Amino acid sequence: MVKITDVARRAGVSPSTVSYALSGKRPISAETRQRVRAAIHELGYRPHAGARALASSRSKVIALVVPLRTGVHVPVVMRFAVSVVTTARLHDHDVLLLTQEEGEEGLRRVADTALVDALIVMDVQLDDPRLPLLRSLDLPSVLIGFPAEPAGLTCVDLDFHAAGETCVDHLAALGHRIVALVGSPPEVYVRGTAYAQRVVKGFTAAADRAGLTSSVHPCEAGPAAARTVAERLLREQPALTGVVVHNEAVLEPLIDAFGQLGLRVPADLSVTAICPAELAESTRVPVTSVDLPSTQVGTRAVELLMSKLTGATETPEATLLAARLTVRGSTRRRDA
Repeated sequence: MVKITDVARRAGVSPSTVSYALSGKRPISAETRQRVRAAIHELGYRPHAGARALASSRSKVIALVVPLRTGVHVPVVMRFAVSVVTTARLHDHDVLLLTQEEGEEGLRRVADTALVDALIVMDVQLDDPRLPLLRSLDLPSVLIGFPAEPAGLTCVDLDFHAAGETCVDHLAALGHRIVALVGSPPEVYVRGTAYAQRVVKGFTAAADRAGLTSSVHPCEAGPAAARTVAERLLREQPALTGVVVHNEAVLEPLIDAFGQLGLRVPADLSVTAICPAELAESTRVPVTSVDLPSTQVGTRAVELLMSKLTGATETPEATLLAARLTVRGSTRRRDA
């Protein structure tokens, strides 16, 4: 086990100086503090909870925990990451990007090294096993995503439940009676990923409320998977006229697949999506969509974290960004 004396030896300072750097009880020069930080990092020293390493002296680093699990659409995730990094720099903070699976042990390791002031956690599950630890850590955190029980946590995200509802309400208003959701890859649902589950609940609730026939179809990424899902939909629901897509990787391949199967968008099939506006606008047929506001979400996450760090204002626990539908050329009235 690494001891404080080992850190002192590596940093070339006395154990008391390391202690002061950890506790912040006495002023330490920036150069000395940096040597202590480096020694702690190199040796993997884990100070006890009562001696929050560099928290009291502020490292001005935020950890962004974004595990790149299977089924995650990396380009969209990186939009969130870029927004977090850009906004953090405006607040004079850097970002440590953690892309590996960071479970409870991983989060504790990051917290105990005291190299970061706070955490932003992405890819939140409805029953996320990391939540008890996040509630107990002496380290501010913000979740991009809403677990089933968000009490005691600070969460921000698009209102995905409302996004699913909004897409269905739009199709119902246009006279569509049979609709389907082409969703995320199966493993995303198996993990209980919050945003995917909330879209399904919103989609289903709106369809039931409007008396529509509906179905949900997870879909792997890629043209082949899109073609398979399109064929299955037309085989199982030949009267299908409305589709909601919540899977950025298959939006355009799915439209192409329906076209190859003889369905024109929007003449025969209306398509809506939950995706970045840039993607919806760039498809062969511009898609009616609820925008995925990655920039706004990332910015708001950092702002909430800065509020918690400074204590300047009371930080709200829940921040849901409204689901706003932009109508484009991929939908039209069923009786048109």
